[in-house]
Amino acid sequence: MKFPQWWGDPINRNYLYAFFKNFAFFSAVLIPFFTDWGHISLFQVQLLQSWFSVWVFLLEIPTGAVADKIGRKHSLILGSATIALATIVYGCFPSFSIFLLAEFLFALGYALNSGADQALLYDTLKSQGREGESKKILGRSDALMLAGMMVAAPIGSILASRLGLNAPQYLTAIPMLIASAIAWSIPEPKYHSQSESKKYFDIIKYGFATIRHNPVIRTLALDSVVVASAAYFVVWFYQPMMSNLGIPIIYFGLAHAGLLLSEILVSSHFHFLEKIIGSGAAYLHHSAILVSLVFVLAALFPILSSIGMVRRLALVILNPIIGFAATRSFPLALLIVGLFPLFSLLIKEEV
Repeated sequence: MKFPQWWGDPINRNYLYAFFKNFAFFSAVLIPFFTDWGHISLFQVQLLQSWFSVWVFLLEIPTGAVADKIGRKHSLILGSATIALATIVYGCFPSFSIFLLAEFLFALGYALNSGADQALLYDTLKSQGREGESKKILGRSDALMLAGMMVAAPIGSILASRLGLNAPQYLTAIPMLIASAIAWSIPEPKYHSQSESKKYFDIIKYGFATIRHNPVIRTLALDSVVVASAAYFVVWFYQPMMSNLGIPIIYFGLAHAGLLLSEILVSSHFHFLEKIIGSGAAYLHHSAILVSLVFVLAALFPILSSIGMVRRLALVILNPIIGFAATRSFPLALLIVGLFPLFSLLIKEEV
């Protein structure tokens, strides 16, 4: 079998892996899948997310050691294959216990992929003497990952409307296995950068030390955690809002793709936005006001909103709290999340 010429460059195979690694059909119909097909409450949905976050945190270092032992490409192969298994488990039977198992498998697969993909790409660049291009090429890889998510979301909502709400889950196994096969085709570079498990431990140690001793970084960190934690719930709330408005599921994917597109536009033009607003700190404060305004408006009016480790740990606590509030009163949950980022404005200005 003759492959296209571009296939011969391992960098292009890394790009293709990035496109498929998060090609999740289910992303656009998560809430209908959980509540309508899985018959669980929003509180239980957020418990699952906290369960996932705890396991990701616990598995990061041991899976980093696995990547060091068997190689980054093999870690990616196992990670994508594990996520494929998780999607099949998720879509096989509507049970909270089954969902707990599936989320553990998701966390294991995520941890096996986390860091190993960028390390493999960087080591490939290093072996080619192109490490000077790392910023551009790693950024392109991230953009392709978001592009894959954008393409998958509308397809997933079509699959859900035609084949059932669990179909996007188990059919996501297909692109995950494709990603695993692509990872298998990527040659393991002879050059290896710093140990994944050691690097992760060093990042934790250095990061917390910097936050503890540097008041500027501490203020920015608190701001970003509070605002990002609130913005995180956009993904979990826009789908119930669309359902409440009677919008057919087939359109959910377009809304999800729109959110991803806005993320791409903001991240790719951050330097331009920072020039307009003035500084990174001012950007965080303005984003706090924007996130709050959108959530509060969404709580008061029937409209559609388009709106690191510390954040993940914060969400372990926030997920069940907000999920419980949403189970009791969805507008109340929107209002709470909408007001939450405003607390970042009360943080003592130190920057």
